[in-house]
Amino acid sequence: MARGSQRAWQRMLSGRRLDLLDPSPLDVELSDIAHGLARVARWNGQTLGDYPFSVAQHSVLVLEIFRALNREADARAELYALLHDAPEYVMGDIISPFKAAMGGNYKEVENRLLAAVHLRFALPASPAPTLYRQIKRADREAAYLEAVHLAGFAADEARRFFGEPSFPVYEFDGFERLIRPWPTREAFDRFVAEVEQLIARLPA
Repeated sequence: MARGSQRAWQRMLSGRRLDLLDPSPLDVELSDIAHGLARVARWNGQTLGDYPFSVAQHSVLVLEIFRALNREADARAELYALLHDAPEYVMGDIISPFKAAMGGNYKEVENRLLAAVHLRFALPASPAPTLYRQIKRADREAAYLEAVHLAGFAADEARRFFGEPSFPVYEFDGFERLIRPWPTREAFDRFVAEVEQLIARLPA
């Protein structure tokens, strides 16, 4: 892809040089993903708590909701759910209204990065359409819970944007632990631990 002299790569703390427009799975490292996601704030940082609610923590919340809604899902499906926002480790978390206003090829770049992440962890580049819809549902449910409990939305307002939640919060095991914003190191460690446990469960 010809880009003239413009730099389109980022030096990662692992030492990798990740090309943002033509990413290679060989340059994707779990430590870089976790480091970035643990430091990227959801909702542009406009959330309650002593710490930002990070994309790493959001990813774990989505995984837990996905598990609750899809109890027969295997490790591969769960890994897709956990990694659904992985490109944000280099792209940041741009809120949906701003993405819509930006237009352009933002989504194309995001999809290339996500495909590289999937391939790095021995997943096909894209999940099957049914699985994609299941993950999006869990993502919307997480957004509803975050909006109401962290970002100052009224429940009716959150329902308009994210839909009706599937189950009452009090029925969701460990919800308080998942919605309380974690320190950066805890978010990093929990994200890495979930990825490693799921990789260990993947079929050989």
